[in-house]
Amino acid sequence: MNLDARTYQMYAKSRSKKSPVFVDCLCAFLAGGVICCIAECFYRVYLHLHIPENNVRILVPVTMIVTAALLTGIGVFDKIAKRAGAGTLVPITGFANAVVSPAIDSRAEGFILGVGARMFVIAGPVIVYGTLASVVWGVIYYFLHKGGIM
Repeated sequence: MNLDARTYQMYAKSRSKKSPVFVDCLCAFLAGGVICCIAECFYRVYLHLHIPENNVRILVPVTMIVTAALLTGIGVFDKIAKRAGAGTLVPITGFANAVVSPAIDSRAEGFILGVGARMFVIAGPVIVYGTLASVVWGVIYYFLHKGGIM
C-alpha cells in the first residue's frame, strides 16, 4: 500500500475516533480544580498544625510531588490521567509523573543506564527551555528596569 501524504491524511482522519472536545475540556478543568483543592487542603492542614507559613509554602508542593510520584509508581496516576486528561498536568503533579514514568519504564536496564539516564527524558526539555526562558526574560527585565522603562 503506497499512499501519498494527502491520501494518508484523509485515511487517518476517517479512521480516527472523534474527540468530544467540550467533555474533555470539562474533565480537565474539574480534575485540575480537584488537584488544586487537594493542595489547598494540605495547606490548611499544615497551617492548622502550627507550621510556619514559609515552611508550609514549601511543604505543599513537596507533598503534591511525592503523592503524584507514589501514585505513578503504583499505577494509579495513569488511570486518573486517562479519565482527567490534561487536568492532571497541573504543573507539579504532571511534572512528577513525567519524571517517574520513564524511570519506571526503564528500571530493567539498571539504575545508572536505565533509571538515571532516562528519568528526565520527558521533563528535561521543560527544565531546559523553562530555565532558558527565565534567563531571557531576566535579561530583558534588567535592561528595561535599568533604562527606567519599567
